[in-house]
Amino acid sequence: MKLTRYTDYAMRVMIHLGTHDGELASIAEIARVYDISHANLMKVVQDLGAAGYVETVRGRHGGVRLGRPANEINLGELVRHTEAGFELIDCEGCLIAPACGLPSILAEATRAFLGVLDKYTVADLLGRRSALHQLFSLGEAGFPRA
Repeated sequence: MKLTRYTDYAMRVMIHLGTHDGELASIAEIARVYDISHANLMKVVQDLGAAGYVETVRGRHGGVRLGRPANEINLGELVRHTEAGFELIDCEGCLIAPACGLPSILAEATRAFLGVLDKYTVADLLGRRSALHQLFSLGEAGFPRA
């Protein structure tokens, strides 16, 4: 199973914001740290804001922060929100679809995958918060990334 870049960016935003303890961060800052497109990140943040995962503050001193505590943001829920669907194969029109066991097996595998994510929150991604914060500081200073 492979998650989309959209979900990747959403997770990166949540990790970044989780290390900032409620302080506002700018989309430009997050884009710079991860070396990703500001425009793409803006779409992700808008979506996360509309869904309540992040809070956006407009204005000169505005920015974005987690919409609720990191330990209340479930990873399985977040991935279900950011991924369009989990159909691993398209069986429509397949000759053997009525008798094939593959779709049910893949559906079970998907449930297991999401079940693992359901056990964790954004807080679990922040285990080494001080190290993450230091790495973000390096990224903000423009040091090369590995």
